[in-house]
Amino acid sequence: MNKLRKIHPDFLYLLQLKEQKVVNLFNDLREYILEIYPESNEILYHTHALTTVFSISDKLSDAFCMLPIYTNHLNLGFNKGTLLKDPNKLLRGTGNLIRHVPVDNPKDYRNKKVKDLIKSALDIAIADMDKPTKSKGKSISKIKI
Repeated sequence: MNKLRKIHPDFLYLLQLKEQKVVNLFNDLREYILEIYPESNEILYHTHALTTVFSISDKLSDAFCMLPIYTNHLNLGFNKGTLLKDPNKLLRGTGNLIRHVPVDNPKDYRNKKVKDLIKSALDIAIADMDKPTKSKGKSISKIKI
């Protein structure tokens, strides 16, 4: 396993305000995604949820998944979730594109079915990317503290 990338200080500040169970799940799921695609950039937001968006470039449009953290829960979101094949009916949501997998414990995502969804979302993002990026493995904060 690669050395885990540090969490951006802006994000960490707000993350520490969440329930410990949610923080632990976030840290483990983030590590899992970075193990699958270590070169992903993390674009960090704080709107209605504290969110890490994993992207193949520095653009939100090139994102493949996200981890929105709410008051006492988080989800594994897929920016183009409606395009993913989901034979196991793991994805939830009714939006035009975004779908998510509810996360209550590590077995909800540390499995082949979810790993396949992540890899499929990554493949779609790579295929849809306009041009190659020089930005790899960075944390990009859009958080105003």
